[in-house]
Amino acid sequence: MIKPPGVYAPQGDTELLLEGLAGEELRPGTRSLDLCTGTGILAIAAARRGTAATAVDVSRKALATAWLNARMLDCRIRLLRGDLGEPVAGERFDLVTVNPPYVPAEDPEPPTRGLDRAWDAGPDGRLLLDRICRQAPVLLSPTGVLLLVQSSLSGVTATLDALRRAGLGAEVVRSRSQAFGPVMSARAQWFEDRGLVGTGLRSEELVVVRATRAN
Repeated sequence: MIKPPGVYAPQGDTELLLEGLAGEELRPGTRSLDLCTGTGILAIAAARRGTAATAVDVSRKALATAWLNARMLDCRIRLLRGDLGEPVAGERFDLVTVNPPYVPAEDPEPPTRGLDRAWDAGPDGRLLLDRICRQAPVLLSPTGVLLLVQSSLSGVTATLDALRRAGLGAEVVRSRSQAFGPVMSARAQWFEDRGLVGTGLRSEELVVVRATRAN
């Protein structure tokens, strides 16, 4: 799989979300949507299981990468450029996967270019997470499933609460502890100063949140 500079390369969070995807029952013809697709790995994984897959990203380079990867793996995915669910307004999906930017950053505004756009998400890491939680109900079919991965530093309880306020049932279905990578390590002292991690802590808990329409 091609992972060019400037496009978020699959890492531990991607692997955890792929595990969550593997646990879902997908029937041929299921409509899937992958937001913040990056290299397209999640959309491709869904397509290889027979879904009608759509992938969305704001980055032209990411979409070109996803197209190349899909071609290399002989997969058909629909690629759309835009902000989260805007390119698919009015459509409903049986499965929505998303590995959004969720790393806390000093700048309260999201970056508009560069690789920082793949992870920076404001001081609490929730610039996109909160928007995704609000949009999720209108993206899901009546029996649709949302799978979202994030870090413990960006408020797992806040995500669960936001999804439940939006009328969805939500729970953590997978988790994994991992050491900080280069981006997180470079901000570790700032995380400490903000109380996001304990003194000397250099690891995070990654979680997959699964949400469905509450009965």
